[in-house]
Amino acid sequence: MHQIMAKTIPLTQSAFDEKQAELNRLIKLRKEVMERLKVAREMGDLSENGAYHSAKFELGSIGRQMRTLKHVLSNAYVASASDTSQVAFGKNITLRQDDKKLTFLLVSQHESDISANKLSMESPIGKAILGKNVGDEVIVKTPKGETKYTIEEIR
Repeated sequence: MHQIMAKTIPLTQSAFDEKQAELNRLIKLRKEVMERLKVAREMGDLSENGAYHSAKFELGSIGRQMRTLKHVLSNAYVASASDTSQVAFGKNITLRQDDKKLTFLLVSQHESDISANKLSMESPIGKAILGKNVGDEVIVKTPKGETKYTIEEIR
């Protein structure tokens, strides 16, 4: 008897589309590398065949990346941000710490990218602000110590 697994990885639509496109790219690349492997195998002595070993290594790397992407995509659901009264997945959040502001999109760990202002819900800040409202003060515990933020905006 098969048990239906709940989709547990929230992604934005753009992240879902990017991961699907990357999987499609890897599928095409895998076919090309398989062809190179076939050609290299036909060259004879495999023990000293650099092209064969290189293609084999690349194939392993592609396989690992594909398995990871397939896992994420098969367990992902596109989450939408609707209600803006509380901090939740997919919301743009602005925090204030004294005279500094920090603005970011709250996402899952599978699409977090601090250089693109996408912060994971699983990060110390993400955990501290999840479910909070505008005006709430939160204390974030990090390896550097505690920092107090005020939630200034949720969009």
